[in-house]
Amino acid sequence: MKNNYELKRLDGTKIIFIGKGLLIGLAVGFVVSLFRLCIGFISTKIDAIYLFLNQHLLFLIPWVLFSLFIAYFIGKLIQSDPDIKGSGIPQVEGQLRGQIIINWFSVLWKKFVGGILAIGMGLFLGREGPSIQLGAVVAQGVTSKMSPTKAEKKIFISSGASAGLSAAFNAPIAGLLFVLEEVHHSFSPLVLLTAFSATIASNFVSLNFFGLKPALYIGKIESLPLKYYWTLVILGIFVGLLGLMYQKVLLKTSEWYSKITFLPSYFYGVIPLLLVIPIGLFLPQLLGGGHDVIIDLTKTNFSINALIMLFLFRFLFSMVSYGSGLPGGIFLPILSLGAVIGVFFGVVLVQTIGLDEIYIKNFLILAMAGYFAAISKAPLTAMVLITEMVGSFSHLMSIGVVVLISYIVLDFFNGKPIYEALLEKLVASDEFDISGKKTIIEFPVIMESAFDEQMVRDIKWPKDMLLASIRRGESEILPHGDTLIHAGDVLIILTDEGISQQVKDYLLVESEF
Repeated sequence: MKNNYELKRLDGTKIIFIGKGLLIGLAVGFVVSLFRLCIGFISTKIDAIYLFLNQHLLFLIPWVLFSLFIAYFIGKLIQSDPDIKGSGIPQVEGQLRGQIIINWFSVLWKKFVGGILAIGMGLFLGREGPSIQLGAVVAQGVTSKMSPTKAEKKIFISSGASAGLSAAFNAPIAGLLFVLEEVHHSFSPLVLLTAFSATIASNFVSLNFFGLKPALYIGKIESLPLKYYWTLVILGIFVGLLGLMYQKVLLKTSEWYSKITFLPSYFYGVIPLLLVIPIGLFLPQLLGGGHDVIIDLTKTNFSINALIMLFLFRFLFSMVSYGSGLPGGIFLPILSLGAVIGVFFGVVLVQTIGLDEIYIKNFLILAMAGYFAAISKAPLTAMVLITEMVGSFSHLMSIGVVVLISYIVLDFFNGKPIYEALLEKLVASDEFDISGKKTIIEFPVIMESAFDEQMVRDIKWPKDMLLASIRRGESEILPHGDTLIHAGDVLIILTDEGISQQVKDYLLVESEF
């Protein structure tokens, strides 16, 4: 008898899932491309408005009133559906963990409109987080009529999220890796195939809108000579420590905003939307998530003092922008900060060890990857994302060194993946709804797992769960006490939806040597 908790055998269904992934990718590619086009259109108009205001200061008053109206309008959207706040990535992770229930249509149009307005107005916010959430809800909507099981629904939402990042940056492989590394923390073959087909399809649509040029094309980049590789260790430590600082400050911003008692939380956006006005008047080149800043860093000679001031300024206003809860991401602001760090590091090397200036671009790329890897704790995603965005795969070795060192630094200080930490703040661990609804957990057994070569009866299983089956390659095994678990197996576990994450966390701890 069919029910919502039935395990569907996957034999012979991979082609169907690939087809559904392609359908999801095409839909997500169109929505996210339209999202990017609208942001670009509004951003261009905002630049022209600030140029006009510089010459006609009397019009500042109506512009301030207009900004207040935009803040009010976005605030009402947030009040009606708080799931559109911020980047949206923590909400997607919470949805996949069974901690958050999303109204896909409400989030789709409200995040779309709110994100366009918040990002387009020049705040230091990125389009990638909203694009990932838009991708997830588009996938949820597209497949809602297909009567998917809970496990299938999670696969489709994951694929939509990966397609969203792919279309946002023309980076299909990074989109795939982000979902596997940051969201699932495992490599399920079915998720891999479905998400991969979705990222390819969404990227194809995006390329038809924006062309083949990489999202952050900065021209030709020379290979860094091996004699300078010792500097990569120092850079990795440097960006790792700065990434740790970014995490700690970002996680505190919501607490600082909560001290503002004269405004409801959904109207906090009025603060950055007013503060961005003087930035638009006096430093219009700094408006936005940071794409133009990164490009300018490759064309303009900056002094060390100017780079320090630029970093501090973008760091602080990024926190003000994101902490307000307005719909917008932190990917691009993080990359722009990493670019400033890289140029600063390169200029210091030019002045101290005589590094040729042509290699400053290398350090810009390396620091972007290392800084993002430290903050997200997603090193593979960081490596591939940056190489796809700049259109050059010839620097993977040097990027790998910086990314690895920065990751180790953050791990040494017990830093968590930023989106996981944001999700923990969003959903307190003691607020799970133990509703009795059942869900399926897929738990992969890796080579280093303590479960490897263990009988089912010898493992200390958590309460309130059932080991329903074991997927081994293309077959599925009904377990009993003497069943031997092997590395590469996927444990299919039935549990209450409200405690699914606690069960996962328990199994992760028990499976460690």
